[in-house]
Amino acid sequence: MWIRRCRPWGGQVSDVRVEGELVAEVVPGGAGEGPAGEEEVDGRGRLLLPAFADVHVHLDSTRLGLPFRPHTGGPGVWTMMLNDRRHWRDAEVGIVERVAHTLGLMVARGTTRVRSFAQVDVDAGLERLEAVLAARETHRDRVEVQVVAFPQAGLLREEGSVQVLEDALRAGADVVGGIDPCSLDRDPVRHLDLVFGLAERHGLPVDVHLHEPGELGRFSADLILERTVALGMQGQVLVSHGYGLWDGTESQTRALVERLAEADVATATVAPGGRANLPLEQFAEHGVRVGLGEDGQRDYWSPYGNADMLDRTWQLAFTHGFRRDELVEHCLAVATRGGASIVDRALPRLTGVSDRPGLAVGDRADLVLLDGETPTSAVMDRGTDRTVLHRGRVVAEALELV
Repeated sequence: MWIRRCRPWGGQVSDVRVEGELVAEVVPGGAGEGPAGEEEVDGRGRLLLPAFADVHVHLDSTRLGLPFRPHTGGPGVWTMMLNDRRHWRDAEVGIVERVAHTLGLMVARGTTRVRSFAQVDVDAGLERLEAVLAARETHRDRVEVQVVAFPQAGLLREEGSVQVLEDALRAGADVVGGIDPCSLDRDPVRHLDLVFGLAERHGLPVDVHLHEPGELGRFSADLILERTVALGMQGQVLVSHGYGLWDGTESQTRALVERLAEADVATATVAPGGRANLPLEQFAEHGVRVGLGEDGQRDYWSPYGNADMLDRTWQLAFTHGFRRDELVEHCLAVATRGGASIVDRALPRLTGVSDRPGLAVGDRADLVLLDGETPTSAVMDRGTDRTVLHRGRVVAEALELV
């Protein structure tokens, strides 16, 4: 297959040849030759970027496509969890259908790698996990999905929670989840011993939600880093959110960035407003893996989210106050190849804010064509003229699955 007249990362007009699942050749526009009848995609001068990777999404709570409902949640993780627990079964459409629908919307808008959480607790059992696994199967030829068994209600507050989490790992979850070891379960050592113990026993990576503020959050992060190194799990651990990690002193921030890089512990953000910003430039300088996600999408936690990672890329740039093209484009790199390097740890880390990887010969052909004068203008305008490829095959065109 040839992708004709495209502009990789906004550069010169080029022809890109895809062979099997990989990028095989990148040549000046009009110079690529192939046999008669070979499949071609007309880039029409559009930008060519790596496809998006959403590495923090809660597919099991989505209400996209359903009637809008007023937000009924209260303050705090536990209160919000109880509100979700009261309502998630009563949606107008069954959970299997709405999860598959949302995953399809994500693919159509340019996302081909996903890490989704699936809540497993004594109330839901494995029902929500099974819905996400079913959606993964429905779209298996369009998108790569990792599923996190996520103990949203903690592991110590309700009897039987640990057993449900382990049952989820046996049922096909790919990642062991954890959450707020101090503020939710109030026993960080026991909580993290359980999470890392299950990960070690099942040979799986770890992803811990960390909403804890300030020094409390940094204390939990310290415990996570200690366990990562002690168990030899470098490259297998991610801290999601980490809201409170970055409001300390410059020396605290620098030291934590260096420790994350040394242990290859990644982080994922949903670009929230009104909180301390991530030190994205320091992450890039030191090689900390960082990805972007949409979190819940118009669900019982929040009315935000629309399955479009290009929108969330704009939000990442906006909340960080980025204006220079280099930094806005870096947000695109985080939203695409940065997240991809979390789903596939064999991919290299971003090496600086100017790194624009993912389109070289030998890279997997997970690609998206976008309309825009430049990568920055594409983030600002967020047009709908998109073509999406997964593993070398066109899977969506103009926001519709094919």
